[in-house]
Amino acid sequence: MHVKTLSRRTAVGAVSMAVALAGIVGTSSPASAHTATISQSQAEGILRNGNVTWSSSGNCTYRYNSTCTSFEQIRHSTVEGAVALRQSGCAVNITGGTEVGHASGTYSHYNGWKIDINKYTCITNYIHGFSYIGLRGDGAPMYKSASGNIYADEGSHWDITFYSCGCSFD
Repeated sequence: MHVKTLSRRTAVGAVSMAVALAGIVGTSSPASAHTATISQSQAEGILRNGNVTWSSSGNCTYRYNSTCTSFEQIRHSTVEGAVALRQSGCAVNITGGTEVGHASGTYSHYNGWKIDINKYTCITNYIHGFSYIGLRGDGAPMYKSASGNIYADEGSHWDITFYSCGCSFD
């Protein structure tokens, strides 16, 4: 019997192809599980366990009311990112989630990639430790964490885009 040894490059290519095909037929990979969307109750459970708070001016969670703070269809990685941010030792209070009223786009609040948090001194100092990357189109100063997440200072709050959670499983 002849056994052919694959080069590292060929093996990596084969694994990448298998992962891509698995995604096509609906088998989830660990990466897709973390970017999958979750329900309001699932998000609340994760946030509560991670000591992350949330509030809304309307005291509600309905996704189609801009005064609510909704987590319906939020990305699992976004919720885990908020919990990871809380591990900084600073309070994290979410004031904006997937509810209507935010800017549109692929990596938007509505699509589950972004949250707004209160701008407390502790968390602001923590975010200022990230790399300053310039001004957003609307003039908001932006900072980028080592995990690639973007923190935009919108004056009254932080607008955060979680491309990854920044967790140990990233």
